[in-house]
Amino acid sequence: MSNQGKVTKEEALEYHIGGKISINVKTVCDTARDLSMAYSPGVAHPCLEIQKDNELAYKYTNKGNLVAVITNSTAILGLGDLGPVAGKPVMEGKSVLFKKFADVDAFDIEVDEYDVDKLVEICRALSPTFGGINLEDIKAPQCFDIETKLQACVDIPVMHDDQHGTAMITTAGIINALEISGKDVGSMKIVVSGAGAAGIACGKMYKLLGAKNIVMIDSKGVIHSGRTDLNAHKAEFALETEDRTLEDAMRGADMFLGLSAPGIVSKEMVASMNPNPIIFALANPIPEILPEVVAEVRDDVMMGTGRSDYPNQVNNVLGFPFIFRGALDVRATKVTEGMKMAAAVALAKLAKEDVPDYVKAAYNGEDLKFGRDYIIPKPFDRRVFVWVSAAVAEAAVKDGVARVENFDVEAYKAKLQAILDAEVK
Repeated sequence: MSNQGKVTKEEALEYHIGGKISINVKTVCDTARDLSMAYSPGVAHPCLEIQKDNELAYKYTNKGNLVAVITNSTAILGLGDLGPVAGKPVMEGKSVLFKKFADVDAFDIEVDEYDVDKLVEICRALSPTFGGINLEDIKAPQCFDIETKLQACVDIPVMHDDQHGTAMITTAGIINALEISGKDVGSMKIVVSGAGAAGIACGKMYKLLGAKNIVMIDSKGVIHSGRTDLNAHKAEFALETEDRTLEDAMRGADMFLGLSAPGIVSKEMVASMNPNPIIFALANPIPEILPEVVAEVRDDVMMGTGRSDYPNQVNNVLGFPFIFRGALDVRATKVTEGMKMAAAVALAKLAKEDVPDYVKAAYNGEDLKFGRDYIIPKPFDRRVFVWVSAAVAEAAVKDGVARVENFDVEAYKAKLQAILDAEVK
């Protein structure tokens, strides 16, 4: 384990002084003529062209590379409802990751509104400015309705990353774990602890992968068909089962996904799982069970956490920047299930490739090879920029939601690779 990720409160506060993002001017504005080009009277010409054809906003403005990171701060990072202003550092941080990992510009927008329909209307009214909307840290179950209703009334991609990011990354891990273990996803018993935004989205994506037996657990226990306190999103996962507790559910389980609380999984629970189990314990900073505790019980586990100091880190930065990169570059009108699955498959395939030296160097020279301790690419693997962005763009075209014509995926990959090569040099 490494201490490289640990920071003090004082260090963190100093890092954030003045905020983390700013606006840079891309064009020259040094003379009176430049001023006339940038603003009046020159700006009238693109305005009039865009009035005739709104699609020209992608040519004459930054719309095609601009994402809104929108929140009402009702579910901040596991800290809960902190109020809109207190969520701003997180949204700025999300904007930093968009730019750093995928060269996508992002503005953070904190909204003081909690009514679903009113928040949707605010976002809809803002949508002409942006090429995409990343909803963030909005509590369940409201987040489901906000995403669905908003996507239905705008013509740009909308994604609530808290739902879909974890689903994509863990699905990539499952794909590779299935190959290593020889298991069939259709016959697996999958236990999901935590029925919030991420848990529900993960369950839905696992179903798309072919999973049929998903035991979901909320704060009151197993979600079963006899319960009368379930909202519509939880009710979708209600099973005819005798399982009532996490301990019950873990018996004979092939996979555990934790999106809940630290330390709730015992060694006895791990021992009761089927051979070659998958464990994604993603409570942060302390997972539901630590890898070293799992290792005391059995050695056939494929395990990931949300932390950088253990193998198979499940980090959403492997997903959202490149989902939007690919979606923006083909001017997608929405993010489809096919685009999300394409991202997961691309990540799974990348994990089988030889790992570049610069990635190994970032992890103290660790010899990273496809296997139980390496089923998910590392966040610092810059090849994700090419692999996932291209897969998403291609899927958008295939699903009929792209507005570019004559898309050439190989040419697009070459373009992304050229950007990557210039960056690495």
